[in-house]
Amino acid sequence: MEPDTVELNTLVLDGRRIAYRQSAGRGRAVVLVHGNSSSSRAWQALLDGPFGQRYRCLALDLPGHGGSAPAASGDGYSLPGHAEVLVRFVAAVDAQDALVVGHSLGGHIVLEAAPALTGCAGFAVFGTPPMADLTAMPVAFLPNPLVNMGFTAEVTPEEARAYAAGQLAPGSALPVEPIAREILATDGAARAGLAASLAAGAFADEVAVAAGLDRPLAVLHGREEQLVSLAYLESLELPRLWRGAVQVVEGAGHSLQLEAPEALAQLLTEFAEELA
Repeated sequence: MEPDTVELNTLVLDGRRIAYRQSAGRGRAVVLVHGNSSSSRAWQALLDGPFGQRYRCLALDLPGHGGSAPAASGDGYSLPGHAEVLVRFVAAVDAQDALVVGHSLGGHIVLEAAPALTGCAGFAVFGTPPMADLTAMPVAFLPNPLVNMGFTAEVTPEEARAYAAGQLAPGSALPVEPIAREILATDGAARAGLAASLAAGAFADEVAVAAGLDRPLAVLHGREEQLVSLAYLESLELPRLWRGAVQVVEGAGHSLQLEAPEALAQLLTEFAEELA
């Protein structure tokens, strides 16, 4: 991750602090939702670069992540709980017509929230396999034991570094320590609460949501992904899929915003221009 150069702002939703970063751009609003055990800092390259100079990018910290306060209860760490925060955040920052972008867990949150984000122009996800229920996990995700770490409350520094490496392409030259620090700084209850809620089936049928969207959905994917199955993504029937296909970024893994920010920015720019 790049050095932190964007001021951290805060607002209060239902009495709890939500932190976010905003870029200098004044174009269409683009709301950025980070993944499990990460924060808005993951979007730094987009916020600082030409994309952020053009578009009004708003990257929030989910509850228990980054500068945001922990959730009041375990339910606040469920997909519906996170989705409610996202919907309220979009309204609070006057971004109702935004392009909403989610990475990994953030993409699942975007899909959970999409039916309530009625004014948003479109949605983009990456590192996110839409699932109807948990029976899809063995095919939606690759057989990588690191997937389970996203649901574990207590993570050691060694485990955090391993989990961080799994967010990147194999052999990536990017340092894992900044990613590991974000993992260790995250409220462990966020991972445990997410696990408990998923086990209880507390999430929408994401395949049905994605297939039923009345606005475009862009699905992006790093060719060197270590966690999510491209074959599974390509098997889904999504009538509003942008360009009719999953957009694959060569040489990148799970975290396009860290590994290939220029390619990600180009794809999002093209998507946003078509929305306009």
